Amino acid sequence: MPSASDMSTTPKAVGKDILRSATRVLLSWPALWIGFVLAHAWIILQAWVFGQQILGDVGLYEWWVRNGMAVGWWPVFGYDWVYPLGALAPMAVPALLTESTDGYSWVWMGLVTVSNAVAVLVLGRARPRGRVAVWFWLAFLVALGPIWIGRLDGLLAPLILVALVVAAKRPALAMTLATIGAWIKIAPGAVALALAATTSGAKAFLRNVVLPGAAVSAVVVGVAFAGGGQDNVLDVFGEQGDRQLQVEAVGATPFTVARLWDPSIQVEYDKVIYTYEVQGAGADAVAQALDVALPVAAVLIAALMWWAARRRPERVGDILLIGAAAELLALIVFNKVGSPQFIAWIGPPVAAAIALGTRSQGTRRTWFLPALGTLVVARLTMEIYPLRYGEFLGGWPLATSIGALRNALLVALLVGAIVRLVQIAWARQTVSRAG
Repeated sequence: MPSASDMSTTPKAVGKDILRSATRVLLSWPALWIGFVLAHAWIILQAWVFGQQILGDVGLYEWWVRNGMAVGWWPVFGYDWVYPLGALAPMAVPALLTESTDGYSWVWMGLVTVSNAVAVLVLGRARPRGRVAVWFWLAFLVALGPIWIGRLDGLLAPLILVALVVAAKRPALAMTLATIGAWIKIAPGAVALALAATTSGAKAFLRNVVLPGAAVSAVVVGVAFAGGGQDNVLDVFGEQGDRQLQVEAVGATPFTVARLWDPSIQVEYDKVIYTYEVQGAGADAVAQALDVALPVAAVLIAALMWWAARRRPERVGDILLIGAAAELLALIVFNKVGSPQFIAWIGPPVAAAIALGTRSQGTRRTWFLPALGTLVVARLTMEIYPLRYGEFLGGWPLATSIGALRNALLVALLVGAIVRLVQIAWARQTVSRAG
């Protein structure tokens, strides 16, 4: 009969020891930072390989800022703009540090990388599974490809991630970060809305939602007034209203698919805002409908979060993360603009949920499929842009199918988040009736 020492050296026991050792190594900070460096090095290399496809918007950022510095004609202060006033701050940083165009692009990508390093540090320190979440986050960014590093969204995604990770313990800080992000680009406003919907109590709402949001907004609006831009500070909403149905948007999917057999459906390039849009009365009608559907969806999801948080206060952390994911997904699904960098918004709620979630079966059931689906959506997005963008614009069958599948998965993720919110809220009512 084998002794206890013999039993400890069986192949099964040895395998478990190796697995535990490998896990400890992978979840160590040196391994995480090596993964971070490798992921960002690959992404930056891809950004240079694809050139203007990725860094074209960075060139626009540079033009806006250098034009302002040279002749004093600044966006918002001198004319209406497609971004909120706060976007000027990160755009100005590279221009202050370098005079060359290539230098501007390098500094921009460095700024995004540093921002993401801060987010990884915060995420990795979260308990109980922050370091596991870091690997998900890096995998998500690699799957999405280089597009996010050449856009403002590369700064917003880490900001959203940090806001969601710290929300439970420091809600006022989370609201401050979300409001700052919303004044750079509107998407983080979805997180601010989720925080507002899940905050209970008048004092807590005033302290953690109203005061931080109002303070940040007052500073931004004050700067606008001081610079003479008060007439344009809110024009970003009008600028979006004038846009048509972008070819990558979820709402454009029926038209892009129909192009496979209907040559009358045309896609044209808008030289003013540098996007490809679907033409025709049907596309215009969809665009107008989405203008209404987007704010309505955002309000309805916020109302659902409010209801769920008050019925299940012990689950408010889960409700915040699921609700934030739903709001961010709604900003994509009901948006007539469908830029590929928008997908960077949906990774943070999943990463935060992995970091903060327990090992319970309920948590795994809630987030396993969304995490998998988010990775697939990210990878399909890179396949569309930049890898097959020409084929997608040309209506080629494979690229069109990839775009349709990606958009269908986005709708499925949104529906799943809403269903899960309803399930959490309804569970208490079911239990109380059974009792």
